[in-house]
Amino acid sequence: MTDTPEPPDVTPEISEADRRAALPAAARRALEEADARRAANATPDMPPELGGRKGPEPVRYGDWEKKGIAIDF
Repeated sequence: MTDTPEPPDVTPEISEADRRAALPAAARRALEEADARRAANATPDMPPELGGRKGPEPVRYGDWEKKGIAIDF
C-alpha cells in the first residue's frame, strides 16, 4: 500500500460581493435593506454607570437580589 497524498482542497474563494451579485434583484434589495436596518440599530457606546452594581446587568439576567436581600431600583 502506497501513501499517496490527498489533493489539496481547491475550492475557489468567492467574495461576498460576487455572491450577492449572483442573487436575483429582489434578494439583493432585501439584503441591502437588512444591512441598513442593522446599521441603524447599532448600539451606541454608552458611558459606564456611576455607582451602579458590579457584574452582569440584573435586568438582563433576572438577578434581583444583592447579598441575599431583594433590591428594587
